[in-house]
Amino acid sequence: MTTPSAPPGIGSLPRLADWLAGNVTHAPTHVTQAQLIAGGRSNLTYRLTVTAQAPRELVLRRPPLGHVLPTAHDMSREFRVISALSSGTPVPVAGPVALCGDAEVIGAPFYLMEYVPGRAIRTREDAAFLAPEQAAVLAQELAAMLAAIHAVDVAGTGLGDLGRGTGYLRRQLDRWQRQWQLSATRELPEYDTLVSRLEAGLPAEGETTLVHGDFRIDNVLVDTDGDQPRIMAVVDWEMATLGDPLADLGLTLVYWADSAQEDWLNPADAISLPGFGTRAEFAASYASLTGRDVSRIGYYMAFGYFKLAVVLEGINARYLKHQTVGENFDREGQAVPTLIARAHQTLDSLT
Repeated sequence: MTTPSAPPGIGSLPRLADWLAGNVTHAPTHVTQAQLIAGGRSNLTYRLTVTAQAPRELVLRRPPLGHVLPTAHDMSREFRVISALSSGTPVPVAGPVALCGDAEVIGAPFYLMEYVPGRAIRTREDAAFLAPEQAAVLAQELAAMLAAIHAVDVAGTGLGDLGRGTGYLRRQLDRWQRQWQLSATRELPEYDTLVSRLEAGLPAEGETTLVHGDFRIDNVLVDTDGDQPRIMAVVDWEMATLGDPLADLGLTLVYWADSAQEDWLNPADAISLPGFGTRAEFAASYASLTGRDVSRIGYYMAFGYFKLAVVLEGINARYLKHQTVGENFDREGQAVPTLIARAHQTLDSLT
């Protein structure tokens, strides 16, 4: 059997096949296809076709190439979260398959999960099949899914020690400042001013729930075969922890562009199409489902802009070092100053 070439980040397919044979299939195994799944900007995701007794579709997740920041991109943590959620919670995830902590196999730790058929909706072209009334249904599904994540019984699922919970926003502010210091590629005085404003306005301690950390429309897989779209799985759990659910909502609203003018920051610009509704409508749906007070959501949105600016600056640092895999990474660094400016504008609107 001819061995296909491996995409960057996978290393030797025969070596990966040998590991699969010993840890997953328990039979002679071939990796007959390995394809990078586009769209991710942090951990790398690949679709594999694995043949032992029969062909099987799997998905492999590994950290990015180079410039991996401390405490980031923990494969065992992400695998733990999907393993817990797959055991009887209302939050659909890809089934966990195996975790490999041996960096010698492909060059980094990784984990495997089942392939979930479904569409990741990012662009207007991806969403062209959606009528406005279907887009409205999907928006409600997204709000309900975020509410379901925040309602997970973390003690009952074994995730009660996933994070400290109390003091979440303070720790997040400190963490992302450290990440900025490790990643910054230029001086941006507006960043320092933003940090000071966020510190001065920290809300009082709120609830603690499971938080996804990067919940948005293209981090769910959607079944598009029926009359109405249906969420098949929530993906990309690398930032999941225990924290303030309104921080999760705030970042989701950052991505929820109200108009085409905001598409420069939105990896899923489909969200501005008719039917999805506005940020205010999405926040109201979430509030109705959860009973939570979202009157201070503007602060959490500003915090979301700050977090996203730091994330994109880290990606820009990898891009400048030629350590990214995929296309369009040149745009990430360009968005950072605008994200910081948008955070300031959002805080200005609260005064």
